[in-house]
Amino acid sequence: MPTSTYRLQVHEGFGFDAAAEVVEQLAALGVGVVYLSPVLRAVPGSVHGYDVVDHRVVSPDAGGRDALDRLATHAHEAGLGIVVDVVPNHMAVPVPEHLNAPLWAVLREGRESAYAHWFDVDWDAEDGRILMPLLGSEPAEAIEAGEITLGADGGPGADETVVRYFDHELPVAAGTEGLPLPELLDAQHYRLTSWREARTRLNYRRFFDVTSLIAIRVEDPDVFDATHELLLSLHAGGTVDGFRIDHPDGLADPRGYLDRLADRTGNAWVVVEKILEGEETLQPSWRCAGTTGYDALLRVQQVFVDPAGEEPLTRLWHEQSNDLTPLEDLLVEAKAQVVQDVLPAEVGRLTRDLDRILHGHDLDEVRLAVGELLIAMDRYRAYVVPGEEPDPTAVGVLRDAARRARTNLARDDFPALHTVIGVLAGVSLPAGASTTDPDIADVIVRFQQTCGPVMAKGIEDTAFYRYARLTGLNEVGGDPGRIGMPPGELHAFCAHVLATSPTTMTAGSTHDTKRSEDVRARLSVLSELPEEWRSWMERARELGASHRRRGVDGATEYLVWQSLVGAWPISPERFAGYVEKAVRESKARTTWTDPDETYESAVGRLVDGLMADLVVHDHIASWVLLTSEPARVNTLGQKAIQLLMPGVPDVYQGTELVDLSLVDPDNRRPVDYAERAARLARLDAGSPPADLSDEKLLVTSRILRLRRAHPEWFTGEEATYAAVPASSEHALAFSRGDASGPAVVAVATRLSVALERAGGWGSHTVAVPSGRWENLLTGQVHVSGEGGLSLATLLETLPVAVLVRHDP
Repeated sequence: MPTSTYRLQVHEGFGFDAAAEVVEQLAALGVGVVYLSPVLRAVPGSVHGYDVVDHRVVSPDAGGRDALDRLATHAHEAGLGIVVDVVPNHMAVPVPEHLNAPLWAVLREGRESAYAHWFDVDWDAEDGRILMPLLGSEPAEAIEAGEITLGADGGPGADETVVRYFDHELPVAAGTEGLPLPELLDAQHYRLTSWREARTRLNYRRFFDVTSLIAIRVEDPDVFDATHELLLSLHAGGTVDGFRIDHPDGLADPRGYLDRLADRTGNAWVVVEKILEGEETLQPSWRCAGTTGYDALLRVQQVFVDPAGEEPLTRLWHEQSNDLTPLEDLLVEAKAQVVQDVLPAEVGRLTRDLDRILHGHDLDEVRLAVGELLIAMDRYRAYVVPGEEPDPTAVGVLRDAARRARTNLARDDFPALHTVIGVLAGVSLPAGASTTDPDIADVIVRFQQTCGPVMAKGIEDTAFYRYARLTGLNEVGGDPGRIGMPPGELHAFCAHVLATSPTTMTAGSTHDTKRSEDVRARLSVLSELPEEWRSWMERARELGASHRRRGVDGATEYLVWQSLVGAWPISPERFAGYVEKAVRESKARTTWTDPDETYESAVGRLVDGLMADLVVHDHIASWVLLTSEPARVNTLGQKAIQLLMPGVPDVYQGTELVDLSLVDPDNRRPVDYAERAARLARLDAGSPPADLSDEKLLVTSRILRLRRAHPEWFTGEEATYAAVPASSEHALAFSRGDASGPAVVAVATRLSVALERAGGWGSHTVAVPSGRWENLLTGQVHVSGEGGLSLATLLETLPVAVLVRHDP
C-alpha cells in the first residue's frame, strides 16, 4: 500500500533511465511510490503517452522494457514501489496509420477483420465503412491536386500497396490494387473525407472530441486480455505494483472492468480518474482504492478562500466582463454549444440508436430530447447497468436531468423526452423489450459514455475559460460558483474518506490541472483583498490601454491579468501559448477548428505589449509583493493539509518546490532535480529555509517521511482522523493517529489577511491533546495542557505546524 506517490511524466526527453537517476532523491524526499505516466508504446514523440499504438510493447521512446525493469529494480531496492497510468478507453489513430496494427487490419479488411470488434464503430452509418476525415479538402479536389497517391512500399513492412496523403498511409483492400484511383478509394473499407466532416459524420467513438483517438471496446474479454496482457505480466512479475485508470467513465462497463482488473491482479492498489461533481460519491461497488484526488483538491483549496470576497469579486467581474450571465446559465450555454457544434456526430449516433428502438417517433424530436438531456446532466455518468434492476440513485439522476431539460423544451416536446428517458433509465421500454436486448443495452451505455465528453468539454474546457470571477477556482472537478468553504465541511469530507476509501489518492497539482496548486494559492488571496485588487485592476487597465486593440473583450483581458499575477514571473513564450489556448478553448470568439485571426491578433498584441512593458512588469510585481505573505500562508497550508489528510497524497513532478505552472503543456516542462536535491541536502544539514520554495520542500519532505515511517497513523486499519478545536476561525487543525490515540496534529493558518487585521493570534489557542509534542518543521517541543497550545507561539516561525507526540 503506497504511503505517498510522486508523478513522473516519462517520454523521449525523460525516459525510464532518467527516472531511475532520481529514485534516490525521491526516496530521500520521503516518497513511497514512483507514479508513472502511461508506459506503453505511443505515437512517436508523444510527450504524454495517452496516444497508445501498441499494448504489447513498453515505450521505446522512454527506453523500452529493459529500461523500465532497471527503473523498477532501482526503485524497489530503494524501498519504493511503481504505479503506472493505464489508458483502457482508446488508442491513437497515428500517422502513419500502420503504427496501430489492429486499426490497420480493420482499415484493410473492414468489418470482417479479426480486429473489427476492438473498435466502437457504427458501420451502418457509412454503408459498411469507417470514416477517415483526414483531408484538407474534398476527395476529388485532393486527387486532382495530386495530394492523394498510391505507393507499393508502404505498411509496417514497407511492402504493401497503400494510399498516401502527405504523411498519412492507408492500406488497400485485396483485389483493388489495379483500379483507377477514384474507383480504388470507393472500393475501400474506409471513406476518405475532409476533416470537417468529422463533426457531423464521424462513425467511431473517440476520446472526447479528439478524432485522432479511437475508442476500443475493452468490455470484450478478448480485447481486455490483448490490451492488458503486458501490464498484467508487469504486475505479476513484480515490476509494477499498482495502476491509475484513465477516464473510467468512458468505458461501457466501468464496474466490470475494475472487477476484471482486481481479479487478475489480486486486488492491487488501483485509483481511477473519476471526477465527482458536488456531493456525488464514488460508486461503492467499484473495486478500487478511490479517485485520483480532484475531490480533495476542491475542498482543500476552498477552505483558503474568503467568502467575504464573493460580493465584491462578483461585482468586479461583472464590470470587467460587461456580462451579468449567472454561472449556471453560462454552463448550460457552453454545454449546448458543445452538443451542437463539437459533438453532433455523437448525438446523431444516439438518435439513430434510439430510432431502432422507438419505431415511429419523430427523429428531430428524439434528437432534441437527447441533446437537452446531455446538456442537463450534472455529472459525468448515471451508472444504469443493462440487465440489472434499475438503481434508484441512477434513475434519480436521469430524472433530475429530464426535469432540467424540460425548461428548455416546448411542451409539445415533452412526450419525446419522457419516452427517451424511460429507455435510457431502463424503466419504461417498448412492449416485450428488456435492457438485455442488444440495441437497448447499447443505447443505455452509449448515452452514459457521451455524458462525460459533454461535461468535460462544456464545463472545464469551455465555461471555465469564459468565467473569470476568481479563476483559481476554475479547476477540474471544481466549483467556481462557490467562494469559500468552512473548515467543518473539510472535516466532514475527511471523515467520510477515512470511513469509505482511506487509501484513495489526494492531489494538489496534476498533469491535467488548469493551474498549479501554487498559482491557485496566489489567486485565492484575491478573495481576501478584493478592494485592493479592484484598485490594482484599475491601474492595470490604464497601463494596458496602449496595448489594447479593438475587439479584445473584457472577460479575456481580466483572465489575462489574473493569470499574470498568478504565474509571475513567466516568459513571453509560455504566456502567449497559454493565452492562445485559453481563448480557443473558451470558444467564445475563436476556436481550434475555426480560428478568428483578427481576434487572435488583437489578443496577441495585447499579450505581447504587456509582456514587453517594464512599467506593467513593475505593476505585476507590486501585487505579488503585496500578497506574498498571504500567498505563503495558502501555499504551505494547502500542502500540509493535502499531505496529512486521509488518503494517499500525490506530489506532481517538481511541485515539492513552488511551481507556478499553467495548463498543459506548460505544466510538463522539464524539472530541475539537481536544484531540488541541493535544497533538500541543505535543509537536512540544518540550514533554515531560505525562501518559500525551501519552506514548501521542508513541509513536503517532513510529512512524506513521517507517513512512510508511520503508515499505521494514516492508512492503517485503525487509522483515525479528528478535528481539533481552535479558539480562532483562522486556525484549521486536525489529528491523525490510531487506536492508541492521536499521534500527529496538523495546524494551518487560513484567511491570514483578516487575521492580521484582527490583531493577529493574540491569546488564541488550539486544543492539542495534553502531552509533549515536537514540531517536525522547527524541532521545537511544546507541552500542551488543559488550555491547549498558544497559536502565536506555535506558528511564530511558519504558518503551519506538524506536531508529533513526543512523550517519553
